[in-house]
Amino acid sequence: MDVPQFSKYNNTSLKLLSLMMLTAMAQYSVADSNVLPEITINVEQSSMDEQIKKALTKVNGATNAIVAADIQDIPKRTNADLFKNQPGIYAASSGNEGVKLSIRGSGINRAPGAHASGLYVSLDDLPFTGPGGTPYELLEPLWVDHIEVLRGANGLTRGALSLGGLINYASPTGKNAAKLSVHHEMGSHGYQKSEISSGQQIGDLDYYLSLTQSDDDGFQDHSSSQSKGISANVGYQLNPNLDTRFYLRYRETEHQTPGRLTQQQIEQDPKQAVALNISLNNNRPQQGSIWLANKTNMTLDSGDRLQLGLAYHHYPMDLQEGLYSTDVDYDDISTLFNYQFDRMLWGHESQNTLGFRSTTHLPDGQVVERLRVAQGAYAAGTETRHYTYQGGDYVLHYANALALHPQFWLDSRVALAYTHRESEVTWPVQSHKENIREWNVLPSLGFRYQIQPETQLFANVSRSLEAPHPWALIWGSDQYFPDGSGAATGRQSAPIHLNSQTANTLELGGRGQHALGEWNIAYYYSQVKNELLAVEIQSEPKKIIAESNASDTIHQGLEVGLNSLLWQNDAYGQVQLKQAYTLNDFHYKNDAVFGKNELAGIPKHIYQAELKYEHPLGFYAAVNTLYAAKVATDYANSFYAKDWQIWGASFGYIQPQKQYMAWLDFRNMANKKYASTVTPGYNDAGKDPARLTPGEGRAVYAGLTYHFN
Repeated sequence: MDVPQFSKYNNTSLKLLSLMMLTAMAQYSVADSNVLPEITINVEQSSMDEQIKKALTKVNGATNAIVAADIQDIPKRTNADLFKNQPGIYAASSGNEGVKLSIRGSGINRAPGAHASGLYVSLDDLPFTGPGGTPYELLEPLWVDHIEVLRGANGLTRGALSLGGLINYASPTGKNAAKLSVHHEMGSHGYQKSEISSGQQIGDLDYYLSLTQSDDDGFQDHSSSQSKGISANVGYQLNPNLDTRFYLRYRETEHQTPGRLTQQQIEQDPKQAVALNISLNNNRPQQGSIWLANKTNMTLDSGDRLQLGLAYHHYPMDLQEGLYSTDVDYDDISTLFNYQFDRMLWGHESQNTLGFRSTTHLPDGQVVERLRVAQGAYAAGTETRHYTYQGGDYVLHYANALALHPQFWLDSRVALAYTHRESEVTWPVQSHKENIREWNVLPSLGFRYQIQPETQLFANVSRSLEAPHPWALIWGSDQYFPDGSGAATGRQSAPIHLNSQTANTLELGGRGQHALGEWNIAYYYSQVKNELLAVEIQSEPKKIIAESNASDTIHQGLEVGLNSLLWQNDAYGQVQLKQAYTLNDFHYKNDAVFGKNELAGIPKHIYQAELKYEHPLGFYAAVNTLYAAKVATDYANSFYAKDWQIWGASFGYIQPQKQYMAWLDFRNMANKKYASTVTPGYNDAGKDPARLTPGEGRAVYAGLTYHFN
């Protein structure tokens, strides 16, 4: 039986952590075992978690509230760890930070490691996703206090336009942080991650500061990674009706790229890397991304609320992959304006939000491509071509919630969106400039009906929009430099036109409490036009990924969550079962080539469950499982990656006052060999394609957090 291997340092550290855990547990082995220690509950944090959940019940559609208690005692290797046991969210790791994240089939075409598509991401309510998608290097899991997810067009309430909806990552602040905290986690494959943080409130001022560092040898060969970063925010209450907060995020990351495998290779040896990736030393250094922002909240004398925000985002990349290197330098400026006011309309309570958000690529950003290895007469380092990406998103939105009855709310929303996408090749030969500018109106109408105090039904019809990324105009091009073009021969020579993707969606569902437990369910049906699908038509070393508009497609699905209290005893604790099921039915409507084939890339069925025992003194033990159905690897549906199921377990201790906690997390205990992600192809003709990333094998992780107040 294979056992996860640890370095000497990791083994020693794991023993130390285990000793700390046992020492913490032993504190409560008092002489008089019949006397329970006094327990102080962190009421402030519990209250905050409940407020977050309650706020999302006012959305007339499916949502996820991932609060601090959900993620306090889990490994935080990647962003995918934060979305465990969440219905409607597909989050799969490829072994590094380039997680494939999708809601309702959004970004189904993207490979892990690419800027994410189909989702609008905000940091502390401020715009983060840009015209080029969502970069991942600043989404450090340790910098998350809680996450709000508004699935589908429900994100329109906050100006999100995309099919997948909105994800808002909220940072810890000095109002809810310890004066000093230390956190360390470690585990298989040489994994180490550390954090030291400090936060407190001093009169009208509060601050939070976090320093993080990580190293990981990776499960696959040639998949090591490193990172280090800082996150900080400072808030000040100028008066009872006015507060402001400044934010900083800075992080450097680097990871090797082992390449994708076939199903057969995964079954033979999932740790292997593509030989060419090793020989070329494919890697992705991201030299330092920075995000600076301010958010100011004001309450007017009338009780109306005003929120203003401004953010600057700089994210350079040096992509050292394949035969070519790509030097990219992005700069974005984002603005935010929200005005909330409550009025009476025809004798009924009316809650209103008028907002505007924008994100603009700053001009003068240029991409420089070079040879990484000598080709013919051209030495490594020779420039092959220059091209540009430009773009912007500008969204004016309005939302109204009208109480036609104390238990029945009519929710209407509308957005006016102006999108700009632009690209051109500027060297060695100037191409035409593809300049796409569009106006779109996106309406939404729905209701919430509170049948009983603990049972709510909802429904909505809505329209969503996703403009193509500027870089897709180049990488999806079918125009190439001809022979005799020097080092640029065979590279894309000009951008192409792509239409914006739109969808009309019907959603029905509900949420509430029942004898079975806390439940939520949503069904949606989306008719998608001009879906932006990409296929890998040529692999490394001269990888070509073509993106184009598909014929009409259908996205429909069922999202179900159930959290059941199976047993409870005041003296001995409780047993809970948390379950999440997601049906992803994505297919062509009636394509001339593929008929009604499935869209490749995401499992049709995903089931997650966790059975957890918690003792009043803070001990807990849990067993969990994850099942994913087979996945088509191509749009011809000629080959499928196999379905799989993995099992895990966790054990830990959370001190009742939350001063410290320690945990062990066992993953894939049966050492199942499976494909974690699939990058779609056009037609594999029944062959086993090298477009799969292997899931992690058997592994164990340990963590310790200590708060000094």
